[in-house]
Amino acid sequence: MSWIPLSHRLACLPLILAGPILRRTEPDAVTVWVALKKPCQVGLGVYATHAGNKVIANPILEGSRQTVALGKYLHVVAVTAKPVTRHQLEAGQIYAYSLTFSHYDGGLLKALNSESFPSNVTVSYFDHGLPTFALPPEDLNHLRIVHGSCRKPHGGGQDALPMLDDLIALEAGLPNSRPHQLFFTGDQIYGDDVADPLLWAVTDAGDTLLGWEENLPLGDGYKKPSDLKPGTRSDIARDDGGFTAMLVNHPEKAKSHLFSLGEYYAMYLFAWSQVLWPDRFPPGQKIRQHPKHAKLWDKEVDALQNFASDLWKVRRLLANVSTYTVFDDHDITDDWCLNREWCNRVLSKALGRRVVQNGMLAYAVFQGWGNTPDQFESGQPGEKLLQAAVDWSNSAGTDKSAFEAISKYVGIPPLDPETGLPKFKLDGDVLILDRDYPDGTTALRWHYTVRSFNHEVLVMDTRTWRGYPKGEDALMHPPMLLCPTGFDQQICQALTAFASPSFPPTKGGRTIEVTLVVLPTNLVSLSIIDLVQRLHLSQGKVFGSDVGDSWNFHEEAFTQLLAELFKQRDRITILSGDIHYSCAVRLNYWFRRHFGDAPVNPDTQELPRVLAQLTASAFKNAEWKTYVAHTKLKSIFPEPVQEWAGWNEPPQLIEIQVTPQMVRMLDVELPERKPTIRSFKRMSGTEEIAWEIVIKDRNSFPDWRYRIDWIKRDPAQELSGDLKSIATSTQGLSSSSERKSWQNSVSLIWRNQWLQEGEEIVGRNNFGLITFKWSPNQDNKAVIQEVYWRSPWEPTRIVFSRYVVPLRLLAPPPPPKTFAP
Repeated sequence: MSWIPLSHRLACLPLILAGPILRRTEPDAVTVWVALKKPCQVGLGVYATHAGNKVIANPILEGSRQTVALGKYLHVVAVTAKPVTRHQLEAGQIYAYSLTFSHYDGGLLKALNSESFPSNVTVSYFDHGLPTFALPPEDLNHLRIVHGSCRKPHGGGQDALPMLDDLIALEAGLPNSRPHQLFFTGDQIYGDDVADPLLWAVTDAGDTLLGWEENLPLGDGYKKPSDLKPGTRSDIARDDGGFTAMLVNHPEKAKSHLFSLGEYYAMYLFAWSQVLWPDRFPPGQKIRQHPKHAKLWDKEVDALQNFASDLWKVRRLLANVSTYTVFDDHDITDDWCLNREWCNRVLSKALGRRVVQNGMLAYAVFQGWGNTPDQFESGQPGEKLLQAAVDWSNSAGTDKSAFEAISKYVGIPPLDPETGLPKFKLDGDVLILDRDYPDGTTALRWHYTVRSFNHEVLVMDTRTWRGYPKGEDALMHPPMLLCPTGFDQQICQALTAFASPSFPPTKGGRTIEVTLVVLPTNLVSLSIIDLVQRLHLSQGKVFGSDVGDSWNFHEEAFTQLLAELFKQRDRITILSGDIHYSCAVRLNYWFRRHFGDAPVNPDTQELPRVLAQLTASAFKNAEWKTYVAHTKLKSIFPEPVQEWAGWNEPPQLIEIQVTPQMVRMLDVELPERKPTIRSFKRMSGTEEIAWEIVIKDRNSFPDWRYRIDWIKRDPAQELSGDLKSIATSTQGLSSSSERKSWQNSVSLIWRNQWLQEGEEIVGRNNFGLITFKWSPNQDNKAVIQEVYWRSPWEPTRIVFSRYVVPLRLLAPPPPPKTFAP
């Protein structure tokens, strides 16, 4: 069978192209997203069940909404059901939901299938055929949250996300044991790094679904997406778009960069559903003249087909667990908003602005709508964005007013007419993207908060609310990942809205016991990554290693983040991704005075706080570096314990130098900038001289201190239960060349379980499952991350590594040494 374009297959496909995906889920509102090939009024009903099996006839929640016509054959809706009576959903129960479609003879099961579509699609774990879910429990000991990031279809290794389907299948009938929430923490798609055959397919699908071809601005003219062939886009992305994915001697990273709106739309449909995937891709020898390029094409086809083979599992799990998302850079393009230089070079170019706008519009419809459905209600910015998207499509991409409206609603700054560069404005002492539009248009907000019975999750937007340093010499300097307004809106206002046990409840407020914060990029990274990034920063090579995407590269922002979190909560759990490995870090914190607070007496007692950073990455993007870090080889160089102290004003520090001849005391000169951060170490030196830094007197005691410890992972355990399906799903894991390599002794040693049991890192494709050990005893509280991955010593089995992070509030350690008591 040869390649068949989507236009020749569309009539035979089922009504539902992707979904249903269960999105924001609360006791009084449930939202489900779905993509169809025809317009419909979609109805949603939520029903009680008997332990998941028997569905009770009368719905508890109901709702309906008309699909939005993104294209001639692409109609999308996120429909929200609300209480029929005063009854709301409760914890400890399993609920089912069903969808109805106007002008369509049949329910959900029929809409998922068609007579000509060679697949028996199911999105249920029960005989009744309906997807199910359970709300988060009231007892935090039963709460189960899954998170992960970075899912590239042709990335290294087997896709880890389908393993979650196996976990849900094991516990589907147990409301307190099945996962309650799933957080995708960034890079759900890759707009920049796309396999050539996949671009071939999504360009064809995107243009077919839209019913028109977009005119992409290139130079003084325009090109259709089909004119810009797979494998040929690197130079165009760099020169006409200003993009940076290819700037590190890796042009292949952008050789098939997504450009058009249809391509971004289609990429989501290909990532979440098997419906649009072709049975066959064209063979490499028919597409590429050079044998080497033809071989690469066929290799990418193999990786893509392996990825697609398990999409039925991905589709089922997404229908059965409440799913929340946030973007990182690759959802749009590599390095998106990394620094001011990037913003200037990309947003000043017509193609750059168009691609970013296309990516953000696609994110809004395919991800953002389900995160914050209230923003897409009648009269809200999201609803106006949807209408502008419809107008843009109806005009086949010629309605300039619709295009400009989309630009504003997704938050792209206008151009300065004098410089041709994107507009910035001051926010405190930093520059931010200027989205104060003259006509008063309000852009969508991408950050949001999810609250349940006694836990909350704050999801941060650290891409579009960055604070960039001022000055022409600071164009590539690391930014604050949240500007002052971002801190206020995303953290301060969110945390003060509800109380926690350590702080008095506000009037009519609710008490929150557990606070989680989703940060797409890490607070703390491996020391080798920090070392490489600081070297690249000194060389001006910031785009190669994402210099500035980690919080610890900006001392003020890092310090302010800890201060704002700990002003309102004594325990914080950070969920993060981005870096293609999983780990757990504990940060113990003590303070007399937070950063930015008024001075206090030096004898003021230090108060304790604690933070756990739980990283889960990647779903599908393992690399040789992460494979090595996964093993005991990394244990030769364990991560060091870090101890830091901070001051609001520069303290008086003394350096004591000791030589065989004398002892000298020198004042330590410190910069005037705030805050002052120092790492205190014991006396060190050489045979000729030893030295130590101490504080001069009690008036220079630190305002805050913190200690960073990397948590060791427990030995891998095999997932118990009936997992026969896994063996089938991983049959295609190895190419013939990989199977041959497994036969040699080096491969056998590499796959040895002892070697693969590293201590700190899981570097194979994975996801994290978060649980809590929670009791009235403050000393017994802990957060636990189980990281699930496939064992290389037996690739058909799932194993997990457990990280246990104690959340005890520890007494302060002894203060730094004082020169004069």
